[in-house]
Amino acid sequence: MPCNYDTGYMMQHTMVPNEMKGIFRSILVVIMIGLTLAGCETGDGETIALNVAAERTAIQEVLMRQQDAWNAGDIEAFMDDYVKSDTLRFTSGATVRYGWDAALDRYYTTYPDRGAMGQLTFSDLAIDVHSEEWATVFGSWHLKRGGAYADIGGRYTLLMHHGTEGWKVLYDHTSQADS
Repeated sequence: MPCNYDTGYMMQHTMVPNEMKGIFRSILVVIMIGLTLAGCETGDGETIALNVAAERTAIQEVLMRQQDAWNAGDIEAFMDDYVKSDTLRFTSGATVRYGWDAALDRYYTTYPDRGAMGQLTFSDLAIDVHSEEWATVFGSWHLKRGGAYADIGGRYTLLMHHGTEGWKVLYDHTSQADS
């Protein structure tokens, strides 16, 4: 069966008392999520199964690649795993920046040299795969720095999109913890 679910149509064409429609809708949503995770059939009869564990691993590999690029002092390689588009949204502090170039400029301004960049560690990762295309990542970041720069860290939330180039960060909301 194709993956075309229309709960509105089901609700209008099902003989369910009004007081039960909320419960019925909740049950339908749970069933639809189960069907999505179990696999859907494409128009040509091929089954697509979402392997959540494999997608989590792929996303974790993206994050470790970013961590390695940062620790090598390569901000542009770090940014390779962001969507290279004006749709990229990067929020830090009280500022929202749109676009890959704006995010790159922010990194170069905030981290002007290797001392400011320090050594990055990602931890406390929670990766939620929502579908073949969408995932959210929650985690912590820490920069161990020396000299004129104090160590800093905080939390981040990423909205990841899986397209033709693999998993990429579409939205990044990063906060710095108070010292």
